Amino acid sequence: MRKYFLFIMTVFLALGMGIAQAEPVKIGFVYVATAGQAGYTYQHDLARQQIVKKYGDQVRVRVANNVPEGRAAEKIFNDFAQEGYQLVFATTFGYMSSVLKVAKKFPDTAFEHATGYKRYKNLNTFMPRYYEGRYLMGVVAGKMTRSNVIGYVASYPIPEVVRGINAFTQGVRHVNKNAVIRVQWVNSWLAPEKERKAADHLIAASADVLTFHVDSPATVEAAQTAGVYALGYHSDLSQYGPDAHLTAMVTNWVPYYMKRIDEVLNGTWQGNQNTRFGLKEDAIQIAPFHPVVPQTVQALVMKAKADIITGKLNPFTGPLYDNDGRLRVKVGTQMSQKQLDTFNWFVDGVDDKLPN
Repeated sequence: MRKYFLFIMTVFLALGMGIAQAEPVKIGFVYVATAGQAGYTYQHDLARQQIVKKYGDQVRVRVANNVPEGRAAEKIFNDFAQEGYQLVFATTFGYMSSVLKVAKKFPDTAFEHATGYKRYKNLNTFMPRYYEGRYLMGVVAGKMTRSNVIGYVASYPIPEVVRGINAFTQGVRHVNKNAVIRVQWVNSWLAPEKERKAADHLIAASADVLTFHVDSPATVEAAQTAGVYALGYHSDLSQYGPDAHLTAMVTNWVPYYMKRIDEVLNGTWQGNQNTRFGLKEDAIQIAPFHPVVPQTVQALVMKAKADIITGKLNPFTGPLYDNDGRLRVKVGTQMSQKQLDTFNWFVDGVDDKLPN
């Protein structure tokens, strides 16, 4: 009996030591800004917080804040890999070349790049189908405008941003054929002063509803000051414009991050994948509506959301004409993912020309 007891104790201690010695998975997040209180990086950080809460001692998470694109980003990715981080999330488009270069040097590190398009055997890309949320915001804007001029503060004239402008315009024109969208480019992801000037310029040009594809709440603040409406992006930004903020499309990174972390933990993670996710996966959410938005408009938005989820509605189903009147997509045809990824023209309703 005593030998049996000693055997059991030995096994128990061995198992206990094994558990105690198990190393957590090291996960790195690289941010182009600090999390702040709202916006693009804030939403990434909300997801990071959920990861820490869910996985506890199974993971060790570190964040690199305010990392500029280029050499600084490359150094951070290199440092994470050299320090044995098994999974690294690169959270902005401009990290693309840097993370690809480092991924090729460290094949045992899993890299995940948000909004990029270059992949490798240990580098995945991922992006929400933002255009689904943009379409819904367009429905709100088209119903709430009185001047029929809607302003859009945009970052860079790249396919991702053009696709969002076009989806938003499709939503607007679905409910209001007379409205036009005017665009102001700031050529930056985060430049609050430029964003504010662009928003003010649009307001001076009769825009009474604004939205944006940049990272600060400056557009909402401008709308609040001017007494016009705004639609948020990434986060609920009502704190910056309590009278102006109608609603927002909110990015939820949690499902994707947890999926990839689970794969790393159970040894099934694979690279060279491109993942898209949207309303159906709860990656795009709708913030609460301001009371000024009529119930009939809210119902229109929720109906469109349900139709997108079921596949009944696709924002980019033909006929689609560009803003020079040329037929680009035939009746009943849906744009392919490749076409969406290379968008370089504006749909009818955008009162602007793409910069060269």
